[in-house]
Amino acid sequence: MKSEKQTGIGFFQKYLTVWVILCMVVGVIIGKYLPAIPAFLNQFEYAKVSIPMAVLIWLMIYPMMMKVDFQSIKNVGKNPRGLYVTWIANWVIKPFTMYALASLFFFVIFKAFISPDLATQYLAGAVLLGAAPCTAMVFVWSSLTNGNPAYTVVQVATNDLIILVAFVPIVKFLLGVSNVAVPWDTLILSVVLFVVIPLSGGMLTRTLVIKKKGEEYFSNSFVKKFDGITTIGLLLTLVLVFAFQGETIIRNPLHIVLIAVPLIIQTFLIFFIVYYAARLLKLPYSISAPAGMIGASNFFELSVAVAIALFGTSSAAALATTVGVLTEVPVMLFLVKIANKTTHWFPEPNVKQ
Repeated sequence: MKSEKQTGIGFFQKYLTVWVILCMVVGVIIGKYLPAIPAFLNQFEYAKVSIPMAVLIWLMIYPMMMKVDFQSIKNVGKNPRGLYVTWIANWVIKPFTMYALASLFFFVIFKAFISPDLATQYLAGAVLLGAAPCTAMVFVWSSLTNGNPAYTVVQVATNDLIILVAFVPIVKFLLGVSNVAVPWDTLILSVVLFVVIPLSGGMLTRTLVIKKKGEEYFSNSFVKKFDGITTIGLLLTLVLVFAFQGETIIRNPLHIVLIAVPLIIQTFLIFFIVYYAARLLKLPYSISAPAGMIGASNFFELSVAVAIALFGTSSAAALATTVGVLTEVPVMLFLVKIANKTTHWFPEPNVKQ
């Protein structure tokens, strides 16, 4: 297996779960002993969207969107079966299995521990995670499994475009089934704020920088300048979320574990559905591994942002999406190990797709 430097996973990415736990501790302490801070920040909002949170979320998402090369979409027909597997898993299977698992655990298996109101909110957070497939982070997972980089770029680019049209109706439908009131305008505004604007800005920045200084400079120098900003934006967002969630966590610390259970099961389930489907289709490993990774992981930055916009920073739904951040990295690294030990399941790279 390649070294960390070669595979592209950084120090903060590898230990993201540790940083999330530290953010949780810091946030809970702030919420408990310095409640004036979240109370002050909560005053700044527009159309139910927290402005401080929006700024931090843009810091997270914007650098990721710059990495997506939409020129790659012209190559969409080169690996069509691999893309079909990814699209079906992400948009036909994943949101509904997440809904089913979350409903089963929150309303049935964990019924004695979670009130119906909290269960509904946790379900909403899980739905938001299930309806938002991974984007930029899949570059890391693909690299760690020696995935085909060109194919991964096409995956990410097409998923970002599908999110624009599929995310809102899927979330609206599943939350409607759960009797969770979600205004269309707030949901659409969330997608505009946290997908359309950073996506457009990222595309424009990428185009202008490459035109002026070349693609090599953009990829090797310019984009890397923003890696720290993305991490800082994510960690500060989580500190604020946990600050608003302080009392809830102190009263129900077990709920963090209870929320994590269906999220982890969902991650493994979707990975193996995609991975095994790719095996049945005799796709090469370099296509199958990233396909499984993008299906299993989530665009948790978008999920957190939309949960906050729809339900507020102190909502149980926001907490559920944040637990998704907590579980993502260790589970995905475990799946990377599984993938790297099963390369023999797939045909040699020179086999036609």
